[in-house]
Amino acid sequence: MAVGKITFTKTEREKLAEVLWLLNWISVVTGAILFGLGLFLKIEIQKWQEVMSEQGILYVPHMLITTGLAACGINYLGSKICLDCADTNKFLRWKLVMMPYIVCTFFFTACVLAGALMCYSVRSQLEESLYLGLRNTMRFYKDTDTPGRCYLKKTLDLLQIQFQCCGNADYRDWFQIQWVSNRYLDMTDSAVVDRVRSNVDGKYLMDSVPFSCCSTLSSRPCIQHNLSNPAAHAHYDEQSQQLNLWRRGCQQALLDHYTGIMQSIGLTVLLIWLFEVLLVLTGVRYLQTAMENVIRLGDPESESEGWILENSLAETACYNFNIIKNLGKCYQVDDDPNINVPTAAADREVPSHQVRVNVAS
Repeated sequence: MAVGKITFTKTEREKLAEVLWLLNWISVVTGAILFGLGLFLKIEIQKWQEVMSEQGILYVPHMLITTGLAACGINYLGSKICLDCADTNKFLRWKLVMMPYIVCTFFFTACVLAGALMCYSVRSQLEESLYLGLRNTMRFYKDTDTPGRCYLKKTLDLLQIQFQCCGNADYRDWFQIQWVSNRYLDMTDSAVVDRVRSNVDGKYLMDSVPFSCCSTLSSRPCIQHNLSNPAAHAHYDEQSQQLNLWRRGCQQALLDHYTGIMQSIGLTVLLIWLFEVLLVLTGVRYLQTAMENVIRLGDPESESEGWILENSLAETACYNFNIIKNLGKCYQVDDDPNINVPTAAADREVPSHQVRVNVAS
């Protein structure tokens, strides 16, 4: 029994072809939107790629860009096919192309769905990438005179100012690393020497943060040194001075930033997928089956039936499974021991008949 069977008149088939022509052109526009969203996401990721440990998440914008370009090409071809399918004679030119076109559209819509799901599933990978990348960037913050790292200080300062964040998880992360280069340390100062010697790794650690951690919302001058010693500052209470430094970590700030972008993109891509599946792909399948049935009937003016699946879901699944299962049989070697063994009938020699030929003298 066919799934979704509908009877179409000639006028309804023509209207369906015209509507599908319009829907395919709308799909070309949605393909351009997919391409634009992927390009926008790629640019946003590359803005702060220095603070990421790897660029593995770039497969998401690359997927959207590729799918968008494919959508433009496939749906442009689909608009031409659907417009010609309003005429039975023109449909014959596209009859052999219709099924491959539907299959390509099906795989294209599957890629659209995969792109939407990627936007929602990449959060954990992005979180780990930001954590490791920010940790390394903070470690190289002081290397302003080292080729390949001299730009990291500027990048991290801009990040903390723009996103109003400090450190990786919070501002205390700066206490665990040496973020002041040795070239700016006064090694003749006994206090500096004692601090360096007191550290196992010979690092100059202090309870201070860079200037970019200072909050612009604070009513008092920024306190960025001796943060663990309230007695070092007049009228200073570490618990009450919430606005003196940015308290949110940059990992969480960037994670929220990218998560918001990807969720918006994912929702848009999901709506595009629903449009492609429910309207374009389903409509083209109805048009194909209805036009093929008209050709079988031999009367272009007659009514014809269209469907999504010719048989039930179970029958279609069994049929396709049997096709896949039998594909490998062509390459199997028959191990039957009786193969190529001559039979008794083959051993018998068929006597040849002697034909007497009269030769005229």
